[in-house]
Amino acid sequence: MSTSSRVRQKEATVSDPQTVPPGYLSLRPPRHRVERRAILWWTVQAASSVASLLIALALAALWITPATYWLVLALIVVAVLGLCYVVIMPQWRYRVHRYETTDSAVYTAAGWINQEWRVAPLSRIQTVDTQRGPLQQLFRLSSVTVTTASAAGPLTIDGLDRHVATELVEHLTAVTQATPGDAT
Repeated sequence: MSTSSRVRQKEATVSDPQTVPPGYLSLRPPRHRVERRAILWWTVQAASSVASLLIALALAALWITPATYWLVLALIVVAVLGLCYVVIMPQWRYRVHRYETTDSAVYTAAGWINQEWRVAPLSRIQTVDTQRGPLQQLFRLSSVTVTTASAAGPLTIDGLDRHVATELVEHLTAVTQATPGDAT
């Protein structure tokens, strides 16, 4: 791709990639899945959130005796819904979460209920960051955040193997430095 066509790139949302005019990026599904260990990471996160809520309801049921019946009922409802959440959400997120980088853009797909596909031209990238929380470190995972000059906010790729994330950050840093444009 020539330098002049990179400068002219614009974001486009189309349902048929064949109708994309030359010089435009199409919004399409990214090709690469995140690391399979991300399922366990998301499961542990979900289970800890549900467990915190269940513990709070159980303690409230013990301390607030006039409301014990309603708090136990809420505890049962939260336990059933929480179990569904812990079992379904991580698997669903894994099926949706994808990413890809090309010579011209970064593509991401994320979410589980509210799903989002995004494309960011390399010329619009301002910063590329890596995050590793304690649970991510335990599962040898990382998140990569690509900040762009967009009102939609940064693109985040969660659940990457830490070595893949490091290579991705190095690659994007090198490519964006060589891409013309002022990222504004």
